[in-house]
Amino acid sequence: MLPSLQPGVGSRTAYHCHVRVAFVAECFLPSLNGVTNSVLRVLEHLGHEGHQALVIAPDDPRGVPTQYAGFPVVTTPSFTLPWYPDLRVSMTSKHHLTTQLKVFAPDVVHLAAPVVLGHKGVLAAAALGIPSIALYQTDIPNYLGQYGYSLTEPLFWHHLRSLHNMATINLAPSTWTHDELMGHGFSRLAIWGRGVDTVRFTPAKRDERLHAAWAPNGEIVVGYMGRLGSEKQVSDLTALSGIPGVRMVIVGDGPERAKLEKAIPQAVFTGVRTGEDLPRHLASMDLFVHPGEMETFGQAIQEAQASGLPVIAPRRGGPVDLVSPSHNGWLYAPGDLTDMRAKVIDLVGDGYKRAAFGRTARSMVQHRSWPQVCDQLLDHYATAIELGVRLPARIA
Repeated sequence: MLPSLQPGVGSRTAYHCHVRVAFVAECFLPSLNGVTNSVLRVLEHLGHEGHQALVIAPDDPRGVPTQYAGFPVVTTPSFTLPWYPDLRVSMTSKHHLTTQLKVFAPDVVHLAAPVVLGHKGVLAAAALGIPSIALYQTDIPNYLGQYGYSLTEPLFWHHLRSLHNMATINLAPSTWTHDELMGHGFSRLAIWGRGVDTVRFTPAKRDERLHAAWAPNGEIVVGYMGRLGSEKQVSDLTALSGIPGVRMVIVGDGPERAKLEKAIPQAVFTGVRTGEDLPRHLASMDLFVHPGEMETFGQAIQEAQASGLPVIAPRRGGPVDLVSPSHNGWLYAPGDLTDMRAKVIDLVGDGYKRAAFGRTARSMVQHRSWPQVCDQLLDHYATAIELGVRLPARIA
């Protein structure tokens, strides 16, 4: 009988040796997104625990670091997509990846959001008999509809299903995504969530002067943080216009920014914030609204919760796991912007409830540190290595 794909507490103790992990990352620095962030945190943990790693990622004219956390980074030739300029598409071959993996000789291949480069990576791993873990992180099939390519959605599901079903284990970031992938025929599925840095993101970083600059008349600051792209549905925030005593603050940038500034002229657009400026901006909000309905997880939600903010989000995707209605925020019916507005009005008008939800939000994420979550991933690596000797290579 094959071992469970959902490892139990302490299962990693069965694998005593330090592990060698080859990351085949669909995107990496300098691109900052959920995929890159999770790869960086895992690399840091592996380095701290004495493991070995290699990163293979697309090149970027802005410059990709040659190492991270003491591990080498190897780049492949790539090009960009006009409709998503932050995404680099690798042009490397399976042969090149096979050569890289042969030289490094990993125990397991970590496929971060595999699409193009990851497809070559899983083929190379299967050909070499190396177990692999594929992390589904970006809801690209549904993104295609937002960018006007809905007719390609079935073809993309077929591609991703074939790719993921060659991997030893497939990891979904949330129960919603797990069930969606199962419905599309993905096999050997387990759930691996994401960590949050509760030291970096904390209510203690609230800046009352910044809050007063946004809301000089004592308004309640309703905030959003993330990419300003159509797939994030930030335009839904127009439904909050005209709520008395509210100031909207939107942190981030992207191709939709100019359009959004015209649609929500009363909002403050801060642009991208990094370093300590980002947690300061989050903690200085009063509540957080995340309108995207295609979030496989919702890392920005976790960071807002760690900052002590109640969250309002659609009842779809990753937010379902993160937002507990009546405890740390509200979920609204997807597409029902009247419902979203009503939930915002409820928290804007009740300071006691808003503060209580915020305290609960903080307490509910404090056990989700990156070290804890990365130890769970090491358990999955151990399970994949054990499974790797029992499952035949699947090349399709």
